[in-house]
Amino acid sequence: MTLQCGAVLKNRLVKSAMSETLGTTDNRPTVRLERLYGAWADGGIGLNVTGNVMVDRRAIGEPNNVVIEDEADLDALKRWARAGTRNDTALWMQINHPGKQSPKGLNRETVSPSAIPFRKDMAAFFATPRALSAPEIEDIVRRFGRTAAIAQKAGFSGVQIHGAHGYLVSQFLSPHHNHREDDWGGTPEKRRRFVLEVLAEMRRQVGADFPIGIKLNSADFQRGGFTEEESLATIEALAAHGIDMVEISGGTYEAPAMTGVVKKASTLAREAYFLEFADKVRARVSVPLMVTGGFRTAAGMAAAIDSGAVDLVGLARALAIEPDLPQRLLRGEAPRHAVRPITTGIKAVDRMALMEVAWYTRQLRRIGEGRRPRPQESGLRSFAIGIVENGWNTFKTRRLRAS
Repeated sequence: MTLQCGAVLKNRLVKSAMSETLGTTDNRPTVRLERLYGAWADGGIGLNVTGNVMVDRRAIGEPNNVVIEDEADLDALKRWARAGTRNDTALWMQINHPGKQSPKGLNRETVSPSAIPFRKDMAAFFATPRALSAPEIEDIVRRFGRTAAIAQKAGFSGVQIHGAHGYLVSQFLSPHHNHREDDWGGTPEKRRRFVLEVLAEMRRQVGADFPIGIKLNSADFQRGGFTEEESLATIEALAAHGIDMVEISGGTYEAPAMTGVVKKASTLAREAYFLEFADKVRARVSVPLMVTGGFRTAAGMAAAIDSGAVDLVGLARALAIEPDLPQRLLRGEAPRHAVRPITTGIKAVDRMALMEVAWYTRQLRRIGEGRRPRPQESGLRSFAIGIVENGWNTFKTRRLRAS
């Protein structure tokens, strides 16, 4: 697959981003990331996309996120890039800012386009944010560009803007979260200004030949949120401004469609969650498209590509339990393990996407530590261990920041 910037991917299977939280307490890359991405590169994937790398140490989404503000960790980033690009594998860094979607107390404050709280049953976990000022917005735009430039210098093959799943870019795009009436909100055109400015700043700092992709919601699946029509218009604008690839996803922590909560009969028949929307996008733009979520078989993946709806197939959870799955698929073999819903039996927990994230994050940690994943691990056990580990990591992060 050759992208319009000239970059070549050796096959059309992509390891979509999953948050690893394998950085240090002070948010630096570790050898565990090298092991994890080396395992995926050795497993036959064409493109590796990292979990979200944050642009500001004051704004992390989870304990142990990697943050890149400067070149202080350039040597460690180079080692990560070398591991993740073995066997002619492309490695793209996903770049992100959480906005208000950060657990309460993890940062000294959370920010967003507007001071809109989470729904009532999630308010205990997420604080009401402060609205960003215009100079702060411009600073964040510059930070996205700087992080992209450092990724390029370290040897990463490209970058991806995280514009989905309720993080800051997604918050700017959504009328549910963005109630601004200045140049950064008020109309669909103004709400998409932030993402277009981020793309332009990245391009300014990395040049024309370095791939820049985006992960974007087809919709938020929230009343008053980002709609399919707005998403289509945003993709058209991104294509006009030179985006190299669009990964289609959907949902937020408040409405987690990306975990498979939304399933129609037509979706099940075609396997992937967002293929119907991809058909609509394909009718409007020629930019390479990728869909992640729901693919179960090589036949289903091939059918999606043959139909013209997508150019690239994204895999995520399946690679957390079977890192060498691409080799098997390319040989025409079936997966060893089926992706299954992860539940605890606790309704309040199971309604949120956080449980799925926590279970799969534990599998990534095992691979990063040089151990095998546990495909049959209990959701409740994983949740209990995750509560302890996350609580301890949050405590260490708060203590470090307080000092």
